[in-house]
Amino acid sequence: MEEAVLVSVITKESDEKSVKEYLDELEFLALTAGVRSGRRFTQKVERANSKTYVGSGKLAEIKGYIKEHDISLCIFDDELSPSQLRNLEKELECRILDRTSLILDIFAQRAKTAYAKTQVELAQYQYLLPRLTRMWTHLERQRGGIGMRGPGESQIETDRRIILTKIAKLKADLKKIDRQMASQRGNRGSLVRVALVGYTNAGKSTLMNLLSKSDVFAENKLFATLDTTVRKIVLGNLPLLLSDTVGFIRKLPTQLVESFKSTLDEVREADVLMHVVDISHPNYEEQVKVVKETLTEIGAGGKPVYLIFNKIDAYRYHRKSEFDLFGDEPANMSLDELKHMWIAKENTPCIFISAKEKVNIDKLRDDLYRIAAEIHAGRYPFNNFLW
Repeated sequence: MEEAVLVSVITKESDEKSVKEYLDELEFLALTAGVRSGRRFTQKVERANSKTYVGSGKLAEIKGYIKEHDISLCIFDDELSPSQLRNLEKELECRILDRTSLILDIFAQRAKTAYAKTQVELAQYQYLLPRLTRMWTHLERQRGGIGMRGPGESQIETDRRIILTKIAKLKADLKKIDRQMASQRGNRGSLVRVALVGYTNAGKSTLMNLLSKSDVFAENKLFATLDTTVRKIVLGNLPLLLSDTVGFIRKLPTQLVESFKSTLDEVREADVLMHVVDISHPNYEEQVKVVKETLTEIGAGGKPVYLIFNKIDAYRYHRKSEFDLFGDEPANMSLDELKHMWIAKENTPCIFISAKEKVNIDKLRDDLYRIAAEIHAGRYPFNNFLW
């Protein structure tokens, strides 16, 4: 397995603790992509260097380590500009990946269906277009024929034209598939629609399998699910549609949000969202915030939400003593205290479960039935077979 060094900066918008957690996530992303993470480099700066992301001294330190340990890959926890990428490759003399290109690579590995592959390929070309100046390979080899290059046209102009042509074709392909999927959604009738949303690796697919008794792919890696999966389930005497969608993540590349918007139509058209949260994650509150921001970005911010705090089997807490009240870390709360806090804070129904250990799943089914039945009754006020 290839080894990489990880690089991030600590700015006025962050602190050492949050940057460590961000690098933990970047390490998990790298592992998902098949890369082993080695040394981490961080630097306190007011803002990232516009030319090389980090300062000259830190850059020299990274370069020395890379040469000494024969490292061939360096991953940065931000999206780098084209000039930053070019300068870093020249200085460090190794392959450079930023957070965006790493996530795009994972999506490319995970895409299984033609629809997902088309969406990822579109995102990759949109990311690549402004960065053509750093490419050493020539795209015109993928396109033959006389008259394909104008007189005096530079290689970069040819490559840009080829990519723009590919982007246009991919967008046309997606529109065609979108029309087919919209037709499929229209044929589902007026069943209540429930969509599972949440941060990647929160346990949505595991919960989907549990509720629908299906076999959606689930794995302890990021972005195990790219394609939206829809299953018809029956709770009591009420049929409804349950969908599992791609997970969200901090700094989700804009290109991916744009190209996957059609996939996320299931979220926008849902009657209610079941927001699955990994309560065992130390930074779960920020993950909740990221999901909310992403939902707003795709036009689903105003949907009714049912919070599902998953993985209580992995949750650990301790009660601080009176002698530890002024320590750096705040005292953790018990699950009951967390529940009361979130109900008061969000004014949103919530539940604490373990999909893995099947804890509180019957209560979840009862709550889901009640929510769906209320929506159904509002839609069909004179059809009271449910009651």
